[in-house]
Amino acid sequence: MGAPKLPLTVVLPVLNEQRNLGAALESVSFAQDVLVVDSGSEDETAAVAKAHGARVVTFDYDGGRQKKKAWALASQSFPFHWVLFLDADERVTADLEREIKRIVVEDDPEVSGAYVDRELIFMGRLMRSFSPNWNMRLFRPERARVEDLGLGDLAGTGDNEIHEHFVVSGATVYLPPALKHEDYRGLTPWIDRHNKYATWEAHLYSKLAGEPLVADLLRLPRLDPFRRKRVLRRLWVRLPGRPALRFVVWYVFRGGVLDGVVGFYFCVLMAWYELLISLKLRELRRGDVM
Repeated sequence: MGAPKLPLTVVLPVLNEQRNLGAALESVSFAQDVLVVDSGSEDETAAVAKAHGARVVTFDYDGGRQKKKAWALASQSFPFHWVLFLDADERVTADLEREIKRIVVEDDPEVSGAYVDRELIFMGRLMRSFSPNWNMRLFRPERARVEDLGLGDLAGTGDNEIHEHFVVSGATVYLPPALKHEDYRGLTPWIDRHNKYATWEAHLYSKLAGEPLVADLLRLPRLDPFRRKRVLRRLWVRLPGRPALRFVVWYVFRGGVLDGVVGFYFCVLMAWYELLISLKLRELRRGDVM
């Protein structure tokens, strides 16, 4: 007999992820309960999930504010104290598995959630410039919610949350071992996703530009990395020349130059993404789009 499985539910929100899903599910085979939330995949996603012993539920998006992750958190029952949310193109490494097991087994009642870093494999190369990229992924479901940025019902942005994060009430910790993030479907889905993301980001930029900034900048050194990043985004949307700045930030200051030619390609794409956001923001401000 193998080792007993961990009293943990893993939730994977998916759509047409047959290429990625198998590897993600294999990486969380240590969990007792795995739930795949599928929003009408037209490929073999559901079959892959069932073949790996996962439960499958269907999410029918009605165009309202509650998208897939928020719906799963609010509507599903979880038999254990801890839940891990995982995207289909992410894998839990052996080091991260040990840290997850430690948190779940210790089950410290004072701890409500754990931030997890992510490392990106892009065009076959580990992008050192991508990390750190902290996300709240492991938490007690009764103490968690998906933040509402007021952008849940934007048309054309899909049925899954884009950059809305889970937030928890109570103490949090950081787990240094990173999730491995690699999309086996290639570059086209990445570009398609970021086109949708850019629409959402343009509306977010418009919102952030109207929020106060100075007071939060003064207390920036006292903020944790997650909240510090949010304050810096309010500063970012006020800067001119953001596409060029994005390239410089990623290629120079985040170390994309150390990621070789793929790092250069990635940083160019990030600058393209910022340009796309800026153009959509311009359309929004001119009233050309909703």
